Amino acid sequence: MYHRPVMTAEALAALAVRAGGVYLDGTLGEGGHCLAILEQCAPDGIALGIDRDPRSVAAAQRRLAGFGSRAVIAQGSYADVARIVGEQGIAAVDGALLDLGFSSRQVEEEGYGFSFQRDEPLDMRYDPAGGGVTARDIVNDAGAGELADLIFRFGEERRSRAIARAIVAGRPVATTGQLAQIVAQIGARASGGRRGGGEGRSGVRGRGSSGRGRHPATRTFQALRIAVNRELEHLETGLAAVLELLAPGGRLAVISYHSLEDRMVKEWLRRESGVCACPPGLPVCGCGRRARLRLVGRRVIRPAAAEVAANPRSRSARLRAAERIPDGGG
Repeated sequence: MYHRPVMTAEALAALAVRAGGVYLDGTLGEGGHCLAILEQCAPDGIALGIDRDPRSVAAAQRRLAGFGSRAVIAQGSYADVARIVGEQGIAAVDGALLDLGFSSRQVEEEGYGFSFQRDEPLDMRYDPAGGGVTARDIVNDAGAGELADLIFRFGEERRSRAIARAIVAGRPVATTGQLAQIVAQIGARASGGRRGGGEGRSGVRGRGSSGRGRHPATRTFQALRIAVNRELEHLETGLAAVLELLAPGGRLAVISYHSLEDRMVKEWLRRESGVCACPPGLPVCGCGRRARLRLVGRRVIRPAAAEVAANPRSRSARLRAAERIPDGGG
């Protein structure tokens, strides 16, 4: 059974998918959104799907095999989309979708080390073969201050210093179960803060949870996953790279699941849809900046009540969209 994509109808509408168009799914996952795009851009439209996770890529290839050459799939990060698109001979796209975060399969399947639902090696890399630091490296090598700052910044965890001290005292930490137990001992309040954080692409929440249904370790695990995979760096770089690929009139739609991502997307869209970037109070504009995007709707789009009832994991999803303005346009 494949992962259920979130807000599919809303994403298709935001992208204004049309027959014969060329579209990018920069966070392919198991191909649910991409499948819907391919169906709507039939009979000759193309969709390029990219994902960092080789297991997700393999699942999407199986799922989309029936579309033949119309489905172009590549492993990699949307932050490196310019190179990937160039290798496929695609000059521009009519729409791009970024569904941020991770899927329920990556929580439920062994080998990722994302989840406290089982005890397994503490990894958290989307692509283990790609190298880089693991969550185990961070929790065992970082100083208490550095660890606390990371958990606070990426997890928005108010008890980050107490959690960091407990982790350092409990070293070595080798598995997800060990880490979850250490954090849980700080108390159920360790998951405090605003509702909506600590959830992935499908809004996953853990078992053995407390408070509003959230495990005390959720925010700590979120912070480590973001740090290990450099998710916010990829988002910042990827948004700029995708903008360069959009054809005039092309649409960008971004689905986020926690406040860190949503703030970044909202602020970036505001900058790119504004005109002057000079400090307030200057008598004359000196930056010469022109808006490159036009917002599609002024309000964030949230899943319908019926979708949340059918798929509670969608409840934290937020969709924002914009349209590329032709150069020199306003």
